[in-house]
Amino acid sequence: MAIRTARHDDDAPQESHAINVTPFIDVILVLLIIFMVAAPLATVDTPVELPASSASPQPRDEAPVFLSVQADLSMHLNDVPVSAVGLKAALDAATGADSERRVYLRADTRVAYGDLMQAMNALRAAGYRKVALVGLEQQAP
Repeated sequence: MAIRTARHDDDAPQESHAINVTPFIDVILVLLIIFMVAAPLATVDTPVELPASSASPQPRDEAPVFLSVQADLSMHLNDVPVSAVGLKAALDAATGADSERRVYLRADTRVAYGDLMQAMNALRAAGYRKVALVGLEQQAP
């Protein structure tokens, strides 16, 4: 009876030189789930005073449509007084009934946030969902 004492190269297990990325992918997926759950909890409702915008101005349309809200809450569409009731008809006349046109909303600094939201709701009710807020450029110090 013969006993094998030496290993032959044919019987040895093959070495793998590839990196096993399965544990890495598992860890990444768990972290992704944790961040997806934790991200909504990170938002806070702390009242803050927002700074002036230093963003570069965007190019205007060829014939922009401006809706201005004055301090006394009167509205003007391209320098023409308009009421909340007649806003849709005036917008349709100014844009050719193209509700995909961008409407530039200008408001006096004394207009309350709630009143500005009412103007935006009136635009939305009229079918105009593309609204751009207009402000002054921040002066460089």
